[in-house]
Amino acid sequence: MTASSQLITCIQEQKADINISMRLKRQSHQFTELLFNALFDSETDAQQTLVELEDLFLAIRNLACPEITGKPCKTWNDFTEVIPDLFCSLKKDALAIFNNDPAARSIEEIYLAYPGFYAIAIYRMAREFFNLKLPLIPRLMTEYAHQLTGIDIHPGASIGHSFFIDHGTGVVIGETAQIHDHVKLYQGVTLGALTVKKALQNKKRHPTIEDHVIIYANATILGGDTTIGAYSVIGGNAWVTESIAANTRVMHTPTVDITTQKRTIA
Repeated sequence: MTASSQLITCIQEQKADINISMRLKRQSHQFTELLFNALFDSETDAQQTLVELEDLFLAIRNLACPEITGKPCKTWNDFTEVIPDLFCSLKKDALAIFNNDPAARSIEEIYLAYPGFYAIAIYRMAREFFNLKLPLIPRLMTEYAHQLTGIDIHPGASIGHSFFIDHGTGVVIGETAQIHDHVKLYQGVTLGALTVKKALQNKKRHPTIEDHVIIYANATILGGDTTIGAYSVIGGNAWVTESIAANTRVMHTPTVDITTQKRTIA
């Protein structure tokens, strides 16, 4: 057997154990983009696109759940029923961004140019499928948004209305995080777990953020028992692992030494 033949045999054996199709990932990304355009692109025909989306959804569902291939798909019908509420929720998010960002000149700019809005939109779509117990596809949807925006939101997270992520790069929101209404996050914020253990899989591992909280850049808030009370402000680079009462300001104050050099004139 040649070296090439040995390599091919090795790869085939490994693939037999893995048993996944990368087509599922590609088609899930295509489905995600088409779904976003169906809701927000004025040049995308909604009626025709919904037919295309249903066909594409059935294809990726069959790849994700081969044991139910060919069976009727109640999940898609359940999802289409929530689209009006989903669209209403996303309009509230867009309005929150517009009303809180002086750089925004129009709602259309939010839809077209804000990575935070795109990541939130894909999260809310994926969240509906997550609630319908559809395996794997919700993660592929939010990871597609993560790939495009640098914003990592697990579809298991619970997020209230009028949510604003400004700039967004590096934001991480874990699976069991609970975010209430009118919350604003800046780039680099992490809502994470204090420890990563498989035994905690079905436990609340990520923090709760109550109404009207602002969390500035690169702040890290950890732990399932950690709650940030309503109307609190968490400053940039803060590290928080315990609950904060409502109406509290938490600031990280690093020491910065500034000295003036004396210049001599030759």
